[in-house]
Amino acid sequence: MMKLPAIILDYYDREVTRLISEKFGFEPMTALRMFLASETYRMLIDPKLDMGEFSPFIILDLWENEKITGDPRTSVFIRSE
Repeated sequence: MMKLPAIILDYYDREVTRLISEKFGFEPMTALRMFLASETYRMLIDPKLDMGEFSPFIILDLWENEKITGDPRTSVFIRSE
């Protein structure tokens, strides 16, 4: 359980911001602010959750679920059924 290296975090910041911007039409800076302020981002940087291997598309799905339901854990990619 290690903290994500800065280069990996930068990659997620750029890619998820791009995906949010493209899908929802937000300006890139607005998309970045929304992502950085999200529970999804707090989960991403939490070393205990070890999400550093997730695709940016999965992170986007968590973020979308957070915006819809208030909880990124409702994403099909991480919820337990």
